[in-house]
Amino acid sequence: MGNYSPFLFLLALSLAAAAAVSAHNITEILAANPDYSSYNSFLSQTKLADEINSRQTITVLVIPNSAFSAITASHPLPVVKNVLSLLILLDYFDNTKLHQLTDGTTLSTTLFQTTGTATGNVGSVNITDLKGGKVAFGSAAPGSKLASTYTKSVKQIPYNISVLEISAPIIAPGVLSAPPPSSSVNLTALIEKAGCKTFASLVLSNGLIKTFQSAADKGLTIFAPSDEAFKARGVPDLSKLTNAEVVSLLQYHAVAKYLPVGSLKTTKDPISTLATNGAGKFEYTVSVAGDSVTLHTGVDSSRVADTVLDSTPLSIYSVDSVLLPPELFAKSPSPAPAPEPASAPSPAPASGPSPASAPSPLPASPPAPAGETPDGAPADAPSTAAERSTSGKSAGVTVKASVILTVTVTALSAFVISSVLMS
Repeated sequence: MGNYSPFLFLLALSLAAAAAVSAHNITEILAANPDYSSYNSFLSQTKLADEINSRQTITVLVIPNSAFSAITASHPLPVVKNVLSLLILLDYFDNTKLHQLTDGTTLSTTLFQTTGTATGNVGSVNITDLKGGKVAFGSAAPGSKLASTYTKSVKQIPYNISVLEISAPIIAPGVLSAPPPSSSVNLTALIEKAGCKTFASLVLSNGLIKTFQSAADKGLTIFAPSDEAFKARGVPDLSKLTNAEVVSLLQYHAVAKYLPVGSLKTTKDPISTLATNGAGKFEYTVSVAGDSVTLHTGVDSSRVADTVLDSTPLSIYSVDSVLLPPELFAKSPSPAPAPEPASAPSPAPASGPSPASAPSPLPASPPAPAGETPDGAPADAPSTAAERSTSGKSAGVTVKASVILTVTVTALSAFVISSVLMS
């Protein structure tokens, strides 16, 4: 390879790592195999595909259409989602790891455990390496059977996502029981239990509980501020708001669609709320840092603290700050500095009259030397338009430079790798 090949190779790896974007798309992975078309379709319908795509270390246990049809043909969508959630492991397993389990068995947490409806070990899966090379799967709940076996490996992006086929669904106790309709769920009780009693009380006293209940069956997401959030500095005094403003504020904490955590993490566009109308947007945007999801209103930000309930088509979250819409609480400009108190003018000393035509005793100021400008001369002050123009050009240069740098890094990586291979 030559004297510089090791250096070039390391440089290529560094550049490639800097330019790479870690991502996977479970829908595209499964689309390559028609045997998983039903499984793939229900991942999209339940929005579990968003959850899978938003995570960096995950294993998806897939089932062929022939084995999955028994679930989809006789159970409603919320039950199908629960079954699928038990097949999504929050850890990375490939063929090698399955056959090298410590003590031959392990428990793995599944996505079902994060929904707020799992109790005990119901949201975990038992993986056991049996004699003869077989690997079996079953619910971790006491008394559950290992009723499913590992069939084959489908796809791996090492330590990011692994897709494995198993022979049958993993059924945990109670997972096939259909939950009550979302409209019959006691929303206020759930919200109060999550430590959001102030919000629940406001929803009840302002007559919004009926609005929330009627929207729940069609799709509803609620962001309930904690009791501590209402005590935080900067939260407006609600008693000084009109009834209409309080209602809009409460509606601003609900979205007329089902948004599980995975969908929140993959949302790029502003989210409309129940308060959204022709007169105001009442929207917020989402940012993600690792597993942390934050909502931004334009006035303040609020972190999604916990999942209270995730049951298709209803999601309830607790958030650590009250969401303040700019339509009601737009930031006011900084107050102008108070004028200094006027001081009484000093009395002028009495002087004798002077002739009107008396010349000034001061000599005329000499001209300023070349290259210097007298203090206070307006010639040196750039115009506002010029400043803005310069600022705009600088911003444009920065953006272009960032894009050029990204393209250059990617191209340079390809060039260096090619050079190494050809050496």
